[in-house]
Amino acid sequence: MRRGLEVFDRVIVAVAKDSGKNPLFSLDERVEMIREVFRGQLRVEVEGFSGLLVEHVPSKGANTILRGLRAVSDFEYEFQMALMNRKLKPSIHTVFMMTDYRWLYISSSIIKDVARLGGVIEGLVPDVIQGRIEARLGELRARAALPAPGGAGEA
Repeated sequence: MRRGLEVFDRVIVAVAKDSGKNPLFSLDERVEMIREVFRGQLRVEVEGFSGLLVEHVPSKGANTILRGLRAVSDFEYEFQMALMNRKLKPSIHTVFMMTDYRWLYISSSIIKDVARLGGVIEGLVPDVIQGRIEARLGELRARAALPAPGGAGEA
C-alpha cells in the first residue's frame, strides 16, 4: 500500500464479495478490518463490491487496477485476469507491483492454515487482524465447527 501511494494520489481497496475463495469473514467484516488497518490514511478508501472489478473501477472515477505479485504463480493468474479485463474494458489499465521479499511466502490461505493449526501469526498480519482471526477461530472451535489445534484426526 505504501508503494502504491507513492505512485497514485489515492488507492481504493476494493474488497470482492465474489472472490471464489472461502473467507473466514463476511464481506462487511473484511471491509471493516481493512478500514481499521488504514484508519488515518486519508488517501486510502476501502469498500466492498460485487461483480466484476473491471466494471467497478470506472464507477469510482478510476482507470487503473493495482495488483500485488508475490511469485511467478501469481503472475500467471494475474496476467490472464489483466488480459481478460483489457478485453472487457480496454480503457482500464492494470499495474503490477512486486511484494517486498519479506512477504513473498505469505498468502491468506497460509495464514489461515497456520492459525487454525495453532501456529503463531504474530508479525505476519496487522495486530488488529491477528486478534480478529484468533477470535473467529476460537468461536468456531467453541461451536465444534473447527477441531482444536493438534486434536485427534489431524496429521
